[in-house]
Amino acid sequence: MIVVRDLTDLRDRLGDWRAQGLTIGLVPTMGALHAGHLSLIDILRKRTDRVVVSIFLNPKQFDSDADLERYPRDLDSDVAQLAGQGTDLVYAPSAEEMYPQGFATTVSVAGLTDSLEGAHRQGHFIGVATVVAKLLIQCQPDAALFGEKDYQQLAVLSRLVADLDLPVEIVPGPIVREADGLALSSRNAYLSAEERQIAPKLYETLIDLAARAEAGEALAGLEAEGAATLLAAGFDHVDYLEFRDADSLEPVATLNQPTRLLAVARLGETRLLDNLPVG
Repeated sequence: MIVVRDLTDLRDRLGDWRAQGLTIGLVPTMGALHAGHLSLIDILRKRTDRVVVSIFLNPKQFDSDADLERYPRDLDSDVAQLAGQGTDLVYAPSAEEMYPQGFATTVSVAGLTDSLEGAHRQGHFIGVATVVAKLLIQCQPDAALFGEKDYQQLAVLSRLVADLDLPVEIVPGPIVREADGLALSSRNAYLSAEERQIAPKLYETLIDLAARAEAGEALAGLEAEGAATLLAAGFDHVDYLEFRDADSLEPVATLNQPTRLLAVARLGETRLLDNLPVG
């Protein structure tokens, strides 16, 4: 496995593969890798000849310095995991490499970013769209894979690629869960032992609400009941729990279109994010 830290080396390596007629896949990450990330590599290996994993803790998508400083990081462990998974190249640029002095450009996607995470994390999606646009331009992959756990992010990046006519296929990766249903996330490491016992209630609640929605119960009532259930289970706050159109992310009142149930609930200082298809 090759590890590169600068853009010139990256382009040289990828250029060699393209000259051989090989297809390239990209899995963008912020490090602190877990089985969910590794599952994305397995999916992409079936679609492309070479798999690139980027590791870059992007400061522009954090809405607080405290959250950025707290985010787990262990590049040596990440690289070791990727080598064992059959990754072909790791791109691990520094912040100075990605955002050199004088960097003044941002990328934003209107509409899809106005609510849900966009309403709770100011500037988050501008940071995400900017860094992903850079990574796609730098790597020029044939396919890039993003997990469905960050469903709104997946929708935003799919729109970005379509709007900018970028020649890359965006591939969704299914949510990977612990045995008790908790969606894998690097931020799960923040949970205390007591909070970890409460956390699976989020998935349990979404499963229950989705089944009842499909049975014909009113969506608005289920949203309110779901939030109350989570608070009663020990969550400290529910940022949102809403049924949304799976494509536009607009609110829905009925299941007359593909629908997604999306939620974020807080345990202490940890935001747990999850979602389910409905209907």
